[in-house]
Amino acid sequence: MLIIVAGGAASGKSEHAERLLCQAVPAGERLYVAAMQPFGEAAQKRIARHRALRRGKGFETAERYTDLAHFVPERPFRGILLECLSNLLANEMFSPEGAGQAAVQAAVKGVLSLEERCETLVVVTNEVFSDGRIYSEQTMQYLRALAAVNQEIAVRAGAVYESVCGILCRIGGENG
Repeated sequence: MLIIVAGGAASGKSEHAERLLCQAVPAGERLYVAAMQPFGEAAQKRIARHRALRRGKGFETAERYTDLAHFVPERPFRGILLECLSNLLANEMFSPEGAGQAAVQAAVKGVLSLEERCETLVVVTNEVFSDGRIYSEQTMQYLRALAAVNQEIAVRAGAVYESVCGILCRIGGENG
């Protein structure tokens, strides 16, 4: 089953995503695929915070910043958590190793590839579309691409949630 957990910054989406996967898949059968590149102090602090959050929860971790479609875990896992789709897309769009103009397709293909490799895939993504601001053209291009990826993945999901101020709200998916 594909599960999407979206939310704004510091909304609790990562904690909810971990809990959902922990409820669905036993410890030792969970893979955490980290897509945030450790650029700068702020990114390193976020990565450390996320590692602390999942400590003791039975996750193995793999760092993969681009080309998820060709990622093969060292062994099979029943559950995979992708943290997060927003970082993956940014890497695909802007990293020299990324897919560039084909970033949307690469991100979608990567998620679908992960879904084929497990029973339960939980994907974390950001809701960054509601602030009403106008950004530079490059940022707007990224936001449009993220919206396209989120939409493409969400229509395939068994459940779609949004974390709002720490409260998990089901907003779509099968039977929801």
